[in-house]
Amino acid sequence: MNKFFNTSGPIKPENHYNLPPLHRIDWEEIAHLIRSERYFVLHAPRQTGKTSTLLAIMADLNRESQFACAYANIEGAQAARGDATQGIPAVCSAIARAIEIHLADARIKTWLAGEGRGVVAQDQLTAMLEHWAQISPKPVVLLLDEVDALIGDTLISLLRQIRAGYNQRPAAFPHSIILCGVRDVRDYRMRTADQEIITGGSAFNIKAKSLRMGNFTEDETRALWQQHTEATGQTFAPEIFSQLWLDTHGQPWLVNALGYEVTWENRAARDRSRPIVLEDYHAGRERLILSRATHLDQLTDKLKEPRVRQVVAALLSTEQTELQMSEDDLQYVADLGLITRKPDIHLSNRIYQEIIPRELTAVTQDTMIQKSVWYLNPQHRLDMDKLLAAFQQFFRENGESWVERFDYREAGPQLLIQAFLQRILNGGGRLSREYALGRRRTDLFLEWPLNEAQGFFGPVQRVVIELKLLHAGRTLKSLLPESLAQTADYADKTGAEEAHLVIFHRDAALSWEQRLWRREEHQGSRTIRVWGC
Repeated sequence: MNKFFNTSGPIKPENHYNLPPLHRIDWEEIAHLIRSERYFVLHAPRQTGKTSTLLAIMADLNRESQFACAYANIEGAQAARGDATQGIPAVCSAIARAIEIHLADARIKTWLAGEGRGVVAQDQLTAMLEHWAQISPKPVVLLLDEVDALIGDTLISLLRQIRAGYNQRPAAFPHSIILCGVRDVRDYRMRTADQEIITGGSAFNIKAKSLRMGNFTEDETRALWQQHTEATGQTFAPEIFSQLWLDTHGQPWLVNALGYEVTWENRAARDRSRPIVLEDYHAGRERLILSRATHLDQLTDKLKEPRVRQVVAALLSTEQTELQMSEDDLQYVADLGLITRKPDIHLSNRIYQEIIPRELTAVTQDTMIQKSVWYLNPQHRLDMDKLLAAFQQFFRENGESWVERFDYREAGPQLLIQAFLQRILNGGGRLSREYALGRRRTDLFLEWPLNEAQGFFGPVQRVVIELKLLHAGRTLKSLLPESLAQTADYADKTGAEEAHLVIFHRDAALSWEQRLWRREEHQGSRTIRVWGC
């Protein structure tokens, strides 16, 4: 069977291009923690390779024959919500089945159906793990996946029952336990039936360490894709790999999903004698963004959480002083894989930068009556003066009401112009975005193919649009020099022949006549059109 890029579920080395899971973690440290009878946490964002890694850990431990190790996914107990009397039996059932499947040992399943059935839920997990450890000829190791899918009293009971048996290890309790999920246990926020809030740190204070799985490195990202070339002979244009890194920063699902798009979803590329060029890659990237695949849908769903919203709103507004963020919230959003904190706080990769503004303005785009044909000149170029003048008028007539519709009102003006442009470019162009907390600007890069038949394989119009906020108390005169320099620098960096600077006035006392204007400035040899909104 030919191998392919995997986008769902654990890897199967015989079917999928893959990187050895144990090479992606500090296996020496994990093995040491296990041998030292430690209970610890392994966490990573969704679809990073956690399950594949846990299965590889189990296989390695069982191959050594020193331990009896079982992997169990306990996500099914989430259906019990906070009802521990239903949730804990579901957890126990999942573990018993896992022991039978992975260790060919049905005794725990038999115990659970007989003697264990009469044990109250508040003690059933402890009793079952005691029984397993006592009857096993080898020390037992338990790998629990999707722990943070549980909520309320179900999760509290699970953590406390494990803690209750901790001192009996290894003779009468598991030698080592790994809890795995998206979040670190310290970020678990559990509300009891009595509305008492308990944190994971207090319910599971026996944790020895928290380890976080990272993304692929740049070399690993390239190596994974090169497996396709080695297997099929089909080559990738060298310039693709720098774009792949910027777009994904090694996020495993994104790396695989893009690989699948360019090597399979592009039907022309199924001819393996045909090299894959940069435009094939760009087209696959756009298809992936528009697909709303499960990973991307889960990502945008997180934007509704208050802790996430507070951080992302500040990023989109690009103003460090716009919102106050706690250290806990920043780390939580980083643990979800949405942001990177060094060297500055920014969204984790370029695809996330594209998806989030699009998602937040999807309804706005769909309800705008804007078409690119209105702004095309006879040479099929976008008339940017006509387009931005139309946005000025649109912003005057609709700005306040449209911005109020956004959940992320702090970044309303920037989101609105992006929605306006995206609506127009959906006819065939591309809009790329760059922003990070504290940069105090948003960079937009617009690309428009000038030959409809050739598309992006032919000549392309390239335009830079820089967005800035002018707050009350700051003058245009003080803002312009830095802004013009930034706009010219970004235009040079992208090879854009046109450059525009859009300044949103945030002083409510100004009239629309004072806000809306257009002027021409020069930065070195470059002409920059400046627009007030």
